[in-house]
Amino acid sequence: MMSIEQLNNQHGIAGQVTFETGEGGLPFIRVRNDKATALISIYGGQVLAFHPKHTDSDLLFLSKRAYYQSGKAIKGGVPICWPWFGPDPEGLNRPAHGFMRNRLWEVVETASTTEGDICVVLGLSDTPETQAIWPRTFVLRLEITIGESLNLALVTRNPGSQEFAITQAFHTYFSVDDISQVKVSGLENTQYIDKVNDNQQVNQSGAVTIHSETDRIYLNIGNELVIHDEAMKRRIHIISKGNRTAVVWNPWAKISAEMADLQDDDYLRFICVETTNAATDFINIQPGSEFRLVANYRVEQD
Repeated sequence: MMSIEQLNNQHGIAGQVTFETGEGGLPFIRVRNDKATALISIYGGQVLAFHPKHTDSDLLFLSKRAYYQSGKAIKGGVPICWPWFGPDPEGLNRPAHGFMRNRLWEVVETASTTEGDICVVLGLSDTPETQAIWPRTFVLRLEITIGESLNLALVTRNPGSQEFAITQAFHTYFSVDDISQVKVSGLENTQYIDKVNDNQQVNQSGAVTIHSETDRIYLNIGNELVIHDEAMKRRIHIISKGNRTAVVWNPWAKISAEMADLQDDDYLRFICVETTNAATDFINIQPGSEFRLVANYRVEQD
């Protein structure tokens, strides 16, 4: 890992991209351009904040009690779940949601586009340590584009000689003003797996609203969802590519109070609407090929 000074010398962009030592001594990337500001943690490859200049507040929720230490995931922003989503698919007691949320990524590239956006590319590839956890050869890239919208592309390449399968997610925490005044449209008349109620398969009637602990995998979805945040007077459009599933999660009061890295009432202030390859939506990647999972987040302010 380069020092902060080396990162600024090699990848800094004057007035727009700077590298700094953040919470817990972790390396952060701060982005400022004419369209938005953003904060990215190189640890975890995680966007922590994104604030379009035409809106009143940040798109993302970040817990005031989040851990910023090696081996811990940062609670909020856009954690990366890879190469599996949810519990260890092989039952080997490996971490839930894979092993990308708690390791340092590499800064591959930074660039300013002709449209005035900033693109930051982070990457990881297999090491003896990852091979011990998940014996596959891989190259992973996270392409982050900061403009009027936030665009994320997670690119998995298989440079090896064996096919492998993954599930994955952008486990995005969206900031809301009052969860009781939030609804999610675009999932009407789809079926979901209700993980709170014994994995029953349920048909979604109308827009999604949150009134209790919610953990659902929506199946065979379209490519556009909208979070309507009435209290904040804004709509968040989520346009995705490469996925047939989405997860809606809110821990509600009991679990929020039990989580040391959340405040007791934080469940009122966020909703996770996750762009996923989950459940049966697993991705087989052939030798020499790659797969892209893409999510674009755009805010409309009333």
